[in-house]
Amino acid sequence: MARASFTIRPIEERDRAGWEPLWQGYLRFYKTSLPDDVTDMTWARFFNPQEQLYALVAEQDGRLIGIAHYLLHRSTWARQCYCYLEDLYVDENIRGGGAGRALIEAVESAAMRAGASRLHWMTHQSNARAQMLYNDVAERSEFIQYRKQL
Repeated sequence: MARASFTIRPIEERDRAGWEPLWQGYLRFYKTSLPDDVTDMTWARFFNPQEQLYALVAEQDGRLIGIAHYLLHRSTWARQCYCYLEDLYVDENIRGGGAGRALIEAVESAAMRAGASRLHWMTHQSNARAQMLYNDVAERSEFIQYRKQL
């Protein structure tokens, strides 16, 4: 099957109308929602040079079809920073065309340019489709995540 042509690029302020449906789709996929002010704050952080939060988009025929949000952070285990791919989402109607893989590769490139020594991310244990891609492009960690709401 021929893969559709798309472009991966940094998000731009003009992208809000295309980004938000993908963001909301991502949140729905994980059966959650966020207050509008948190979405607005997240959007603003992408364009604040004081923040270390970044966003890439996959664009096809003038329409956004995927998003990746990532941040750089220090580690006690390395001299270099690490890169955390926090959110990755591709429009469910066009998954399997390579956009998810291309977004991961673009985040990896950005992390390498920033001097990061590791790229890491998580997914829900039920997200088997994504895990097929993730198992192909990265090594699965043996660590289990714990959370405590504060």
